[in-house]
Amino acid sequence: MIRAMVIAGVMMTGLWVLDRAGPTAPAADEKPAAKEVKLTGTLVCGSCKLNQAKKCTNVLQVTEKGKTVNYWLIDKGNDEAYHEGVCGGGETKNVTVVGVVSEKDGKKWVKASKVDAPKK
Repeated sequence: MIRAMVIAGVMMTGLWVLDRAGPTAPAADEKPAAKEVKLTGTLVCGSCKLNQAKKCTNVLQVTEKGKTVNYWLIDKGNDEAYHEGVCGGGETKNVTVVGVVSEKDGKKWVKASKVDAPKK
């Protein structure tokens, strides 16, 4: 009986210590929150100008290390006000996009939280 009480006391103390240990490190499969980046370049239509999409999309072309990198915007496509200047093969220079960048199927994508395009 006494032995059972001692074991129960040790177990309770161990649980109390575990409870007071504080936060643990994130699990290995958890990813840290993605950070927003600021990109500046030329906005073009992925369909009309690049011929790489079936319907009108917005693509920001950024020069990185001497090469043009296409960032496909995750937005409303031709329903965005800034698409008007690029549809039909045009382009808008000095466009700034703030958002989270990802990569899928060999393309870079940006979920834009802000797009700043000069008025035409």
